[in-house]
Formats: sequence, structure tokens, C-alpha cells
Amino acid sequence: MIDETTKQAAQEYLAAKLTEEEEIYEATHNQALAVARSPLVWKHVKDSIFAKCSEWNAVTQEETLTCKETAMGDVRIWCAARSKHLLVTYDSKKLLITLKNEGRLEHEKDVVLHIEGYRTGVDRSDRDVRLVRNEQAVNIDMLIVGELRVLTGMSRQRKA
Repeated sequence: MIDETTKQAAQEYLAAKLTEEEEIYEATHNQALAVARSPLVWKHVKDSIFAKCSEWNAVTQEETLTCKETAMGDVRIWCAARSKHLLVTYDSKKLLITLKNEGRLEHEKDVVLHIEGYRTGVDRSDRDVRLVRNEQAVNIDMLIVGELRVLTGMSRQRKA
């Protein structure tokens, strides 16, 4: 398992070595991969949302959360206990996934995730896609659980 700090430092080293032509090549191919795979990323996000809602309801042994896909293809999660909802939308043109949570305080902003392609190795074809927020890779499962906690009136993270 590669340490995240080491991985980041190595990626910075590789980036510094790239010529302008290589940077253009990288940007073009990363963007093309992000566009090509963004529907798969959205499907993974939707599947994760439905799975987390099912797990939540299985533990509470009641329909605390109702999760539905809208006619527009977005996902809406209702919290029965608080009459609030979480809307998760996908913008295929901008490669964005946005989470609008009514359980969040008014001054808190919506969560906006960007789908990006990135290089995973030394070979030019070693690429993958990921969700990014504030230039940091996102663990979608942890993010969803945090948003469900907020939606149901709890704090984002469990207290130690």
C-alpha cells in the first residue's frame, strides 16, 4: 500500500518533468477519459447512495430514508423524521456532481464534486477517473454517510 504523502510527492515530481507538449497531451487525454467514464462514475455514485440508504434503513429497521431517482435522472433522498431532503444531481457537460442537503445549515455551501481523469503510472495509458473536491480525491462512501448524518439531524462525524 503506497503512503498517500509519498504518492503525492512522486506525482509532483513527475509533473515537474513534463514538457509543455506532455502537459497538453496529459490534459487532453485526462479530459477525454473523464468525459468517457463520467456516466460510469455517476452510476457508481447512485449505486452507493442507494446502498447506503438501504444499509441505514436495515439498521434502523424502518424507512428512515426514502431514496428515489427522479425523472431527470437525479437522486432524491427524503428523511421521514425531519421532512428534509438531499438532492444529488449530475451535470454531464460540466462533469459535476452536486449534493444539495436541506439538513445543512444555511451558511454551509452545497457539495460540488468534479469528475477528472488522472495518470496512475509511468505508462501514458495508465489512467483512471476520480471524484475531486477542493483539489482532493473524495471517498464517496464516507461523503454519503456524512451527508446522511446531516440530513437526519446528526453531526457530520461521530464524536470520539
